[in-house]
Formats: sequence, C-alpha cells, structure tokens
Amino acid sequence: MPATAGIGLRTPHYRALLDTRPAVGFVEVHSENYFGAGGLPLHYLQQARAHYALSLHGVGLSLGSATPMDEHLRRLRTLVERFEPMLVSDHLCWGAIGNLHLNELLPLPYTQEALDLVVGRIGAVQDALGRRILVENVSTYLEYTHSTLTEVEFLTAVAERADCGILLDVNNLYVSARNHGWDADSYLQALPADRVWQLHLAGHSVRRFGDVELRIDTHDAPVAPEVWALYEQTLTRLGPRPTLIEWDADLPPLDGLCAEAATAQRLLDGFTQQTAHALAG
Repeated sequence: MPATAGIGLRTPHYRALLDTRPAVGFVEVHSENYFGAGGLPLHYLQQARAHYALSLHGVGLSLGSATPMDEHLRRLRTLVERFEPMLVSDHLCWGAIGNLHLNELLPLPYTQEALDLVVGRIGAVQDALGRRILVENVSTYLEYTHSTLTEVEFLTAVAERADCGILLDVNNLYVSARNHGWDADSYLQALPADRVWQLHLAGHSVRRFGDVELRIDTHDAPVAPEVWALYEQTLTRLGPRPTLIEWDADLPPLDGLCAEAATAQRLLDGFTQQTAHALAG
C-alpha cells in the first residue's frame, strides 16, 4: 500500500463516504464486523471497496491465547478472499480463555514461552490466509514482573521469527510510554524499519486514579499534539508509511475525520519530498 493517509470506516459514515467520496488514501474496517453472510455492512463495504483501497483490522484473533482459532480463521479467510484487502492486521495481545471472550486487548508477559506461542499462532493464521499479516502494539496500563524482554524486543522478535509485519500504533506507543516511563525515541530506534508496514494514529484521554495519572486509549478525540510530534519522529526514523486515523467513539462528522487524515497526509507528503530530494542530491 502506498504511503497515504486513510480513515477507519464506521457505520455512521457509510452513506456520507459513498455520497461524497473524500480524497483519502484508503479505508480500514474491523474484520469481525463483516463476518456475516449478508446484510447492510457487507453491502456498504462492497461499495466502498470499489472506490478505495482496503485494510482489514481484527480485534478477535487473540494471538496470545491458546484458544482455537478455526472458526474465526474460516470467517476471516472468507472475508479476505472476497474483498482482497491491501493489508490484514490484528493485535499483539490476548483476550480469550476457552469459550470466554473478554472483549479486551490485554497485554502479554514478554517471555520466551509467550513468544513461542504467538509466533506459532501467527504462522497458523498466515498459512490459513496465504499471506503475511501485521501485528499491532497495544496500549498497556500494567506490566508483568516476570517479563524477560522489553515490549519492543518482544515485538521485534515476533515479527522476525513469524516473518510478519508490524502495525505501529503511534498513539499506543505514546500512551504506554507515558504510563510506564519508557523512552519512546529509544523504542523507535530499536524497531526493525523494514518490518513496519503501517501506522495508526488516534486520540486518547487522561484520567486520574488517586495520585496516579493514566493515559487511556479511548479513540474518542482528535490526535493529541504530543502524538503528532511523535508521529513526525516516527516518520523521521522509519520513513513514510500508510497511516490510519482511528476514531471509534464520539464520532465527528466525516469531514472532521477526513481533516485529521489530511494533516497526516501533509506530513507524509513532506517526508516523501524530503526523501526524494535527499536521493536526488
């Protein structure tokens, strides 16, 4: 996928997107919302796919669980074969135990045992789909005391061993770095640039719990200035990448969402021009 800025397509924007066809680079949807055999969601996605490149972003594979994925994978494969998306991704987390699905993106312990499990499950997904996927870093609010790797070391090892891509969520990186006291720049420097195939941007909230201040990944607001600044650092480190604006709650009108994407596109274009000038020089 070219280094363009896209938007997350949500139900309230179906009609407006098709009526106005804004100049965004691609649209991204949550895969599980389109697992049905028919209905309006698939109808509108089919129409949107006729005009835009598509990225499928899952929330339910639970790559860090030992729960069987057979039925989920069957439905995902059907969706991928029907719409031929440019990118397919899910989260580096867990959220299911047996038949219990928690509807949460929960953090993993960064251990060799967890690494082996995740790599094996990503391999099974890629074999079933016949293509490589991307895995996303999630926002975290606690860390496991028995982790033996840092998050970026774990993420890098997963991508290299499973031969998959990384979806770097810049907002999640900022949120987790502030919550845990990480150095976000060191995290960026440690990433394998050739494995980062997509970026996400979103809004977050700040909440206090007694004396503790936490940043919460709420996807209900514009991208924060500090996240835009980290995004520019990311482009400097990695170069331009396809970038998605995620907004899932308190949705603005479509033109407000597209305005956020336009800001990302201006930054992408600026870095693309800088790269071209550097190569020409």
